[in-house]
Amino acid sequence: MADTRPEVLFICVHNAGRSQMAAALLVHHAGDRIVVRSAGTAPADSINPAVIECMAELGLDLLAGGATPKRLTDEAVRAADVVITMGCGDECPFHPGKRYIDWRLDDPAGQSVEAVRPIRDEIDRRVRGLVAELLAPTSLG
Repeated sequence: MADTRPEVLFICVHNAGRSQMAAALLVHHAGDRIVVRSAGTAPADSINPAVIECMAELGLDLLAGGATPKRLTDEAVRAADVVITMGCGDECPFHPGKRYIDWRLDDPAGQSVEAVRPIRDEIDRRVRGLVAELLAPTSLG
């Protein structure tokens, strides 16, 4: 039996900040009702420490969940129903027929926890809207 859950892929350059926060927040809000992946066009060696701390403030432990920066693959893009880009510009691959959304957000790289919090909160707001949209019951008329 085919998996009919929607699949979302979050992409940023380093997969160490915005896309990691978005993926963790989507899993937090949607549970296993949505398949969630994140990746980067030039992955960092590790997740941004300020991002780890900001997410811990919400009770989300990125490291315990096994989150690590991952390289973006064409396979991941092809598998996704929705591809959300965050600052990767022309580096993000384009596949016709995919739904792309560009979230313009400040980059948390090199920022303090205080500077990352508003970025996290804006991602959370957008993720909640995405969950509501993707999991909305469809009307059959």
